[in-house]
This record gives sequence, C-alpha cells and structure tokens, in this order.
Amino acid sequence: MSKIKGLICRECKNEYPAEAIHVCEFCFGPLEVNYDYEYIGSKISRQSITEGPKSLWRYLDLLPVSGKDVVGANSGFTPLIKANNLGKLLGLNELYIKNDAVNHPTLSFKDRVVAVALSKAKEFGYDTVACASTGNLANSVAANAAAAGLKCFVFIPGDLEAGKIIGSLIYNPTLVAVNGNYDDVNRLCTEVAGEYNWAFVNINIRPYYAEGSKTLAYETAEQLGWRSPDQVVVPVASGSLLTKIRKGFNEFLKLGLIDSADIKVNGAQAEGCSPVATAYKNNTEFIKPVKPNTIAKSIAIGNPADGYYSLKAVKESGGVFETVNDNEIVDGMKLLASTEGIFTETAGGVTIAVLKKLAENGKIKKDEVTVAYITGNGLKTQEAVEGALHKPIRIDPHLRDFEAAIKK
Repeated sequence: MSKIKGLICRECKNEYPAEAIHVCEFCFGPLEVNYDYEYIGSKISRQSITEGPKSLWRYLDLLPVSGKDVVGANSGFTPLIKANNLGKLLGLNELYIKNDAVNHPTLSFKDRVVAVALSKAKEFGYDTVACASTGNLANSVAANAAAAGLKCFVFIPGDLEAGKIIGSLIYNPTLVAVNGNYDDVNRLCTEVAGEYNWAFVNINIRPYYAEGSKTLAYETAEQLGWRSPDQVVVPVASGSLLTKIRKGFNEFLKLGLIDSADIKVNGAQAEGCSPVATAYKNNTEFIKPVKPNTIAKSIAIGNPADGYYSLKAVKESGGVFETVNDNEIVDGMKLLASTEGIFTETAGGVTIAVLKKLAENGKIKKDEVTVAYITGNGLKTQEAVEGALHKPIRIDPHLRDFEAAIKK
C-alpha cells in the first residue's frame, strides 16, 4: 500500500506514475499528486500529528515524499498570532496572523515548498536543483540545496531587491540574473529544463513542490484548536498558494481532523500586477497576462500558472479578490509593524492592505475568525519603506541636548 497513487491531470483526469513530469500529454493540463485518502486515513490522527516533529514534517502522511531523508527538517510550524491590536483597529475581534516571516531557514513560506521539492528530488536521484524565482524561492532553493549537498542553479529577474540577491548568493549557487520580468525568466527555464537533467522545483517537480503550501492550512487548523477559520486572506502570485491552502483545509475535513471547511478564501494582489483580480472583477474566467509594475516584486507574476484555479477557488468559496496600490502596500507594511511588531515584506503589505479594505467594506464581519497569511520577512525588501519612515533624532551625547530634542 502507498499513500500516493501517482499523478493526475487537473483537467482531463488522465493518470500518470509518480515521476518528474508536470504536464498532461493529452490535454496539456497541469498534473497534481493523486493520494489514496482511505489509506492515509488509516495512518493519520490528531494524536499522530501532535506527536510528530515541530515542523511541517508532522504532516508527512499528507505529503508526497517517503520521509526517509528529508530536506528542511526545521521548516514550518510557524506562529499563529492573535492580532489583538490590529484587530481592534480594524474592528475584528477574531483576527490572526499566520507568520511565515520567521520560517526556517530563509524567512518565507517558500521554505515549505522547497523542503518538499528537494526531498522529492533526492528521492528521484537528482544531484542538481534549479528554479525560476522572484526572489524568495531562489533564497530557499539555494539555502536548502547547500544544506542537502546538491548543486544549484537559480534564475531571477535582473531588477530584484538587493536583499534577495544577496540572500541567494551567500549560499554559493550559480545565480543567473535575466534581463526581463519573471515571465521571461520562467520561459527561459522551461527551455533549460528540456535540455538539462535537473530538478526544476517549479517545472518538472512542480506537482510535488506545490504540495508544501498545504501545510499552512494544516498548521492553522491545528493551532486554532482543530477547527477552520471563517475567512482567510492570501497573497496571489502564481495562484498555487491560495489553491493549496484551500486544498489543505478540505483534506483535513475529508480525514475527519476538523468538522468544517466552510471558509471564504480571499485573494490579494497588487494593482500593478493583478491579472487574476482583474478577471474576478470583470466576471470572466480568462486570465489576461500583464506586464508587472509594482513594488511587490515577490508576487509580480504577470502570467500566473494557477491563476484560473485560484480564481475558481475564490468564487467557489464565496470569497473575493481585491487589489491595492503601492502606497497602500507600504501603509500595510507599516500598519502590521506598528500594531503587532511584525516586519513583513511587500507581499505581506498587500495582504494587510487588502485585509483592511475587506474589513472596512464589511466583507469580513467583526466576529468571524479570520487568518491573514504573511509569507515573507521585511528585511528582504527594506527599500520599499526606506523613504516612508520617520528620520532618527540626532543629538550630541548630552542630557540637555536630549531634553531639547524631546521638547521639539
């Protein structure tokens, strides 16, 4: 018996063996992992989970790896924080922040998906891993590859924030900066993947890689006392994170680990790169690609691979898509920091700014249990707020100078 039946096409439902493939050969639809939930249900319980490691690997039974030699042994199980100060400001009594800004080892939710992807790559026997990235994924692949003893190539847009470039180079990968946006990088990587026998985490290993995002839902439910929230707010880049969070809650319901998964799933995008939100507002299923123009570079994907599926998930759940401009993103970063002491990157600024809009327009009710997902650390995107903060008070080292400055 095995927990994995293989891979299955999300469109035509053709089945495939569990190999390093990601596209259906019949309809060109995306492939995802096909689980044997009856078998998993015989193995997993609340007790087995709580007795597991304090990491995402406590949910090993629901992840597509054997667990014999995992990468990222300390990734996941990040704090779920009751946001009383921010909640009071927004009129929300049951607001929580799921804080992956402190994820291990590179301070973003990408450490979850990379832990799963590289563990699977090792199972498949690859000695080289690679990715196309807007920054956070590059950091995580480089760090985890170094720890796992794997060779590493990471491809990024050439205009990324310095913090994210340094945050990859320190681990000594081969870093390729491409003159273009993420969609240009991704197209190039698809060509490279066809020529080199590498494990591209978001190409040929993508069906397994994406499953790591489900652990955000698992942890949320467990940390809420084995229940689901009423609403979630999720930043959207490719759309995979949102769809997998919803899938995670539904899997817990299917296995009897929670009693309900009736959750409104809300998607958050920056105005300067909002193809899925635009489709939602235009009431169409067609996701028109755009050229990104926003400070929220980590979610600036103009042609999102899972855009259609994230749009479908939001509509089916009764949630909404909302957008915010760059000034609102900065305000969102400052708001979370000044109320809850959490410094998030620009993607988190999008989440908080959209959360604020939804609360103000009544889309989220005051007593609904609401979880906002913070996916990265603000130390990576300090440039975004550099000109929007107060200047330090400069004085000579004398008490009289301090008191004179304070009076001013």
